[in-house]
Order: sequence, then C-alpha cells, then structure tokens
Amino acid sequence: MSSNATPLGGVRVVDLSRVLAGPYATMTLADLGADVVKIEHPVSGDETRSWGPPYAGGESAYYLSVNRGKRSVALDLKDPDGLELALELCARADVVVENFRPGGAERLGVGYDAVRARRGDTVYCSINGFGRRSPRDRPAYDFVVQAESGLMSITGEPDGEPTKVGVALVDVLAGLNAATAILAALHRRDRTGEGELIEISLLDSAFAGLVNVAENALVTGEEPQRYGNAHPSIVPYQPFRATDGWIAVAAANDGLFRRLCAAIDRPELAADERYATNDARVRNRGPLVTELAAVFAERPSEEWVSVLLAAGVPAGKIRGVGDALRSAGATTAVPHPTAGTVELVRSPFWLAHASLRPAAAPPLLGEHTDEALAELGVGEDRLRELERRGVIVRP
Repeated sequence: MSSNATPLGGVRVVDLSRVLAGPYATMTLADLGADVVKIEHPVSGDETRSWGPPYAGGESAYYLSVNRGKRSVALDLKDPDGLELALELCARADVVVENFRPGGAERLGVGYDAVRARRGDTVYCSINGFGRRSPRDRPAYDFVVQAESGLMSITGEPDGEPTKVGVALVDVLAGLNAATAILAALHRRDRTGEGELIEISLLDSAFAGLVNVAENALVTGEEPQRYGNAHPSIVPYQPFRATDGWIAVAAANDGLFRRLCAAIDRPELAADERYATNDARVRNRGPLVTELAAVFAERPSEEWVSVLLAAGVPAGKIRGVGDALRSAGATTAVPHPTAGTVELVRSPFWLAHASLRPAAAPPLLGEHTDEALAELGVGEDRLRELERRGVIVRP
C-alpha cells in the first residue's frame, strides 16, 4: 500500500518524547500514516522499555502499548555529532514532538529555536506537566497531575480516599490533545506556509477532561463530591450485582428509565412520583438503587444484559480487560523481531475511504538507525565510527 493512501502519507514526524503522552500522540499520527522516527538514548532508550514485568521478547508491555508503527533511531543528543544528526532529522521532518522537562530540549540543543533555524515551517509540539505556570521546571507524572487537577478528589467511593483512575488517563488526554493540535497546525501550514509552536500541558488536559464536573464546580461554587461508580446527575447510571458478576446500567433519561422498569417487570417504579423524573430520582437515589439492586441480584449478568438491550436500555457486562479485548476482537497479532509475535490493541480509527498504516510492531532500540541515517547520506564508514564511539546504536 502506498503511504499516500493514508491521511498523513508523506508527513514525517521526529519523536523526541518518551513514556506515554508524547509517544501516544506520535503513535496516533503513525496510525494515520505519518512516518514517525523515534529518537532514543543509545543505552537506555525510552525508559518505558524497562517498565516491567510483564515483558515480551525483552520489551515491556508498557513500551509495546504506545509505540506501534514507528522507526527507532538510537543516538546520543549530548554528543555534538549525535546532536547534529538529530537536527538534520528534524530538518527533514514536518513535525517534531518532545516532552522533556521544561527547558530540557533547549539545554540539549533540540529546542524550538534550534529546530526552526533548520526548517522554518516546522510544527513543533512541546508537552509538559503544568504549562506556563510557576515553577516552569516542575516535574510531572500523570499521578501527580491527577491529584493537582481535582480528578482524584472525585474518583473513588463516597466514604473512601481520593483515588487515581486505573490508567494514566491524563497522559492519554494530553497525547490526544497534542495530536489534534498538530493536525490543525499542519492544515494551517498548508494554507499559509507557516509553522507553529504548540504547547500542551497535562494539567490543562486534565482540566478540559473534567468537562461537566468542572462546570458544576464553577456554577455552584461547591466542591464536587465522590459518587463511586454512580453519576452525580443521572440515576440509575451505575453498576449492579447480578448472580454471577456485575452489570452496568445507564438509564440516562426518563424514557429509558420507563423502559428499564418495564423490562425488569417493575413498571410501578416508573409511575412512582419519587422516581418519575431524573431530578426526582437524583433526590431519591438511595431507595431507588436499593429496589433495583434487589431485582438485578436475582439473575445472571448475560441474561440481564440481553433483556435490557432488547428493551433498548444501554447496559453491559463488567468485564476484565483481557476478556473485554478478546470478546470485542480489538487486537491484532504482528510479527516481532525478538518475541516472534506480539498481540497489540488495534488502532481506534476506522476510515471508509482512506487507509490506515498496517499495524507494525514497536521497534527495537536502534532498529532503524542505519536506515534513517542513510537517508541523510551517512555512509557505512561513518556509521561504524559513530557506533565505535557510542554515539549511535545500530541494529
């Protein structure tokens, strides 16, 4: 398949990022057809390579999860020759992404000004923890930003402790925001010929992701409370225990609630003035949930899901991650140089007319060093000399 058949065919991205937010952004661009060249330290590489167990073929599952479809170039940015090669790679790229601690890219010599001096229309995206707030160099991880953003304060059981989300959600949101801004900047460059400097912070991504909960706080002036698995403004919208597990029920309006009551043979609940409207159900949450819980405890989860879906009520079985991936057919197996085959989560995109990049295994450290540097005109003798000095790692 020609790369031009993909939406981002012909777009090259230099990925100076590591861990999750930056790699997630660049993996999104790779799925859409961009040629992503991941520059890594020649000794340790992206630190998530060692974030295990579990491992597959010597690569951590964490690293495998956010680096599909990329090329890896291992070179030392602290060596003058390594820096020069990195800048040449950036000069041939449409997009550069980094998520060093603020000021780190500049200290290494790959900041926006240095890259822009080589190519004026570069779209340069910097991902950091706290944006332009002081102190600028404050280090950040998803967990800390979940705490600082208020996300942990609304997550967990009402009488329990603040709880982080089960995945690094803020990093994922920041990665998606970065990819969105990059696509907008590329579109603008097509019209104006101008590049762009983009800054995405984890904290602002978390705030944006709080959506209605943030607005509730602004409208009322009160701190939102934890509701566990329930919803502060919709009832019933929560899990219920069945005889063999749990189901999630989302009767998000009055019509769906009436359908729910009919489906479980409790039509009188819909006629009860305490439950007739969502406003009333929110105010009388406790007794209604008690009534529904007693009903759902009588039958198996699959049976209840079938009954509710037949009635048009959104519902689902609460599954484990492995069970969910297998039941939905959400994975793809790809060949891997050391693991033989690895199973990866599929790209979330489906396009009717364009193509996605075929799934490819995340690269080994330096797997494409020779290939990418040869594109710069670096010959074999020079590659051997750089390898001997430890500036690069070759496949």
